[in-house]
Amino acid sequence: MKAAVLEQAGQPLVIADLVVDQPGPHEVLIRTAACGLCHSDLHFIDGSYRTPVPIVPGHEAAGVVEAVGSEVRRVRKGDPVVTCISAFCGTCEYCVTGRLALCSGGPTRRAKGAAPRLARPDGTPVQQMLNVSGLAETMLVHENACVAIRPDMPLDRAALLGCAVTTGAGAVFNACKLTPGETVAVIGCGGVGLSAINAARIAGAGRILAADPSPEKRALAARLGATDVIDPAEDGAAGAIVEMTRGGVDHAIEAVGQATSARMAVGVLKRGGTATVLGMLPPDQQVGLSAMDLLQGKRVQGALMGMNRFPVDLPRLVDFYLAGVLDLDAMLTDRIALDEVNAGFDRLRQGEGARSVVVFPG
Repeated sequence: MKAAVLEQAGQPLVIADLVVDQPGPHEVLIRTAACGLCHSDLHFIDGSYRTPVPIVPGHEAAGVVEAVGSEVRRVRKGDPVVTCISAFCGTCEYCVTGRLALCSGGPTRRAKGAAPRLARPDGTPVQQMLNVSGLAETMLVHENACVAIRPDMPLDRAALLGCAVTTGAGAVFNACKLTPGETVAVIGCGGVGLSAINAARIAGAGRILAADPSPEKRALAARLGATDVIDPAEDGAAGAIVEMTRGGVDHAIEAVGQATSARMAVGVLKRGGTATVLGMLPPDQQVGLSAMDLLQGKRVQGALMGMNRFPVDLPRLVDFYLAGVLDLDAMLTDRIALDEVNAGFDRLRQGEGARSVVVFPG
């Protein structure tokens, strides 16, 4: 099969022929239909987060099941599925208390010394990124890293559910537990931020403020439900949000992965408000609250992958899309082939468009 391989951090991906193993007892072989390009991939590709190489990136994918292992019960051959990096074991403390996104997923990986899921034709192992490696014609994942969806769901849009929408919408539905009428500020209007905006509209937010330096993304934010749009690069942007909302917002969602935007999220909160940081900040960065913030009851929380419960959340998101309330069409701004993946990541680095999706033939 063809796959995009990261040979060395900071270098372009290489399109190479790889061999994928047959599914083990709890594994699922999937013919990839589409894979979105995500900023999280770029953190590893560009070297800001370390990862072993060679490795196949891509973690926001959808496809069709080609084969299943002997013990698989969750999906069957021919099912359309969406993958998710929140592969869960089902038995740890986090899983049994309903916090599937926090599971380390250890038992969902192959045991040390076992044959690799991906390899070069000569047998040299190739690493699998985040249990998925979606930038390949075929994926081999644990059954708890994918979920079957309705067959009438277009797979290029379904791929977006695997990360951007699950994270952004999950933050609203699962982490913020937004109450109808509350105010929300979303800082960063890429795929994750736009999904949070769309979900806030679905959840009945009274006012949704979107902050992004790109006029194109601010326009997309307005289409997806933002009632107000702000350029965060302008002087006094945080103060303007506080003034517009007469004291600040109930929820501020950071979807960029920068310390400045995280500080802005804290700065626009009202008394008792909560900042939810979704972006992957550089590992050495910290986000905190001042003494006055604490006295005013403000909070900061992380929400890994939107604190999703993806076997439940993803089918619901599919239903939202097919009912016409979740607008994935606006988010999907570019469809490209696998051999265009480096150009796609270059556009992502420049902040162009909301989501590029690699579409595989077949």
